[in-house]
Amino acid sequence: MRISLLAAALVALPLLAACGSSSDKPADISQADVSKALQDGGLKDAKLADCAAKIYVDQGISQSGLRLMIKNDAKTAAATDPESLGMSKDDADKARAATNKIVTDCLKQE
Repeated sequence: MRISLLAAALVALPLLAACGSSSDKPADISQADVSKALQDGGLKDAKLADCAAKIYVDQGISQSGLRLMIKNDAKTAAATDPESLGMSKDDADKARAATNKIVTDCLKQE
């Protein structure tokens, strides 16, 4: 169980699905948007997706970083490093820290 949750956390970033807006200023990405994207991207455990989404948002990743995380792009689906998704170094560091926290905090809920 731990291995599958760890694998889910490590692949969550590139597997997130799109949710965007066509306006000039895109809508802010919410925790619910991130959770939905995680679930649409293959993480079928809603409780784990909600936990992971909360951590990603609480970690302080910028709106542009969150948009990159939930962008549905087949070319980035194989990426495992947030910087390869186009995130800034600061956002990539926060995403890595969030992923580590997801593994420790969200596993406790199982």
